Amino acid sequence: MAQTDLRAVCAPIDQANGLPNAHYVDPAVFDEENRALIFESWAGLAAGADVPEPGDAKPITFLGIPLLLLRDISGQVRVFQNTCRHRGMILVDTSRKIEGVIRCPYHSWCYATSGRLVTTPHVGGPGQNTAPGIEREDLGLIEIRTHIWMDVVWVNISGTAPGFEIANADLISRWAEFDKPLFHGGAGSRFTLDVQCNWKLAVENYCESYHLPWVHPGLNSYSRLEDHYHIEAKGLYSGQGTLVYRQLRGDNGKVFPDFADLGGHWNQGAEYVALYPNVLLGVHRDHVFTIILTPTAHNRTEEIINLYYAAPDTDAALRKRNAVQWKEVFVEDIAVVEGMQRGRHSPKFDGGRFSPAMDGPTHMFHEWVATRLIERRAAQQAAE
Repeated sequence: MAQTDLRAVCAPIDQANGLPNAHYVDPAVFDEENRALIFESWAGLAAGADVPEPGDAKPITFLGIPLLLLRDISGQVRVFQNTCRHRGMILVDTSRKIEGVIRCPYHSWCYATSGRLVTTPHVGGPGQNTAPGIEREDLGLIEIRTHIWMDVVWVNISGTAPGFEIANADLISRWAEFDKPLFHGGAGSRFTLDVQCNWKLAVENYCESYHLPWVHPGLNSYSRLEDHYHIEAKGLYSGQGTLVYRQLRGDNGKVFPDFADLGGHWNQGAEYVALYPNVLLGVHRDHVFTIILTPTAHNRTEEIINLYYAAPDTDAALRKRNAVQWKEVFVEDIAVVEGMQRGRHSPKFDGGRFSPAMDGPTHMFHEWVATRLIERRAAQQAAE
């Protein structure tokens, strides 16, 4: 694969070009980015709310890797390779409750929900459940490094990233006031959008408020472009905030309860951040949302949205209105990110330019992508 030239991406914003077209339309570059940007970082996989009770299990294919998300009998969320250690058979092929053990449907090797291999029937011949060389303590399920924050199940596929709380200490500190229990809004507060674009375009669009007047005229009518500010943490995250968040109010005058002990900034403030590589987060005085971007191809992304509240028993009708309102906003973005995806097939497009006043958070994301790729390429070249 011919390597793309990324030097112009790392130039100062008033001189920089965006990422070259290949980073959106070339499957080979897509694979390179998966390894450099996603496998080696803390990436969002799923929500803890996907497996709410001990024994709940959900198979997930993530960038081609078969994974198993489950909550073990002690209540801990774990992620394993969804592959039997015997012959590589898929263990769980549909979401379900694990009753007792995880049994391989091929030869009935069985694993505890902790991943420990517990039985290997007839492995030494009929009636012989042990065999030389089959050491159960060495053949448990392969566990993926995980961390739970904001109910997102973060995974580090390579196992080489700094600890999550070290890698993301800056945002954890910025949002320390939201380090409180989050209560999922239920089935109506979870929805998925299938978008025909490269996952990075969804990040880029989320980072900036520049498009609000034209793409979100309803939202812009009360949260105007001029009411927003940039959020920029180089190499970590970027996004935007608003100074005029308006609580949703029901016909009966009800509002959602606030998170406890928030500072005055949050009375009308809200923030929307893309935590690199693939999770979009929004925090408000009375609810939080998470968007996990799952790249399913170089030109296709699954957006998994979940909404959370400060209390477990919020008004159902108000939750429904909130979910509908946010879904309308997110659906409005689909046309523009899909339009940019189609536009990236223009052979003479040079990656585009950035507005120094309006595109800082988006340029910061481009620069992060380019820097990570340049560093990985240099390390590979040094190892050859």
